[in-house]
Amino acid sequence: MLGRRFISFLRRSPSTSEKVVAEEGKAKTWGLRIVSGTLICLTGGVALSALDDLSIYHSCSSKTLEKASKNKTIIDAIGEPVVRGPWYNASLAVAHQRKSVSCTFPVSGPQGTGIFQLKAVRNGEDKWSSFLRPSDWEILIMEALVHVPGNEEKQQTFRIRVSDDLLPPASNACTDCASREDMT
Repeated sequence: MLGRRFISFLRRSPSTSEKVVAEEGKAKTWGLRIVSGTLICLTGGVALSALDDLSIYHSCSSKTLEKASKNKTIIDAIGEPVVRGPWYNASLAVAHQRKSVSCTFPVSGPQGTGIFQLKAVRNGEDKWSSFLRPSDWEILIMEALVHVPGNEEKQQTFRIRVSDDLLPPASNACTDCASREDMT
């Protein structure tokens, strides 16, 4: 009799523990699903952010190269065509909810190399769909640090400010306001 009770006790214990193990397995499965889903979402967010930064870099550097190709001083220094260097040597700082950017990237030409530095702001609205289309950037400040190799005596490195021709003309004082103050 004691042997039968002992055998029935042993039979009940595994079935109870099997239920506990099965419940733990289900909990572990849901936990793994939640963790893997979270990791996939985080990875996707980081990838989208990197693609957005690459899009911003491409837009700003293309506009900068367009402005540089029209600047006689830069063309005389490094030649034409001015070619953008590799993206991994560039630096990009985005601020104010992706509406302003500071960018530095290498360039080269037939006669020399250089580094372009710029600060720009985004024109237009900032919607979720702006990721899908290129943005219009207005360059505020643009400089080029140019190195022109030559003989030992003729190597030159100099800075060219391109932003001077990008700024709007200086505003004149309002003559109508001045004449009104004289009347009073």
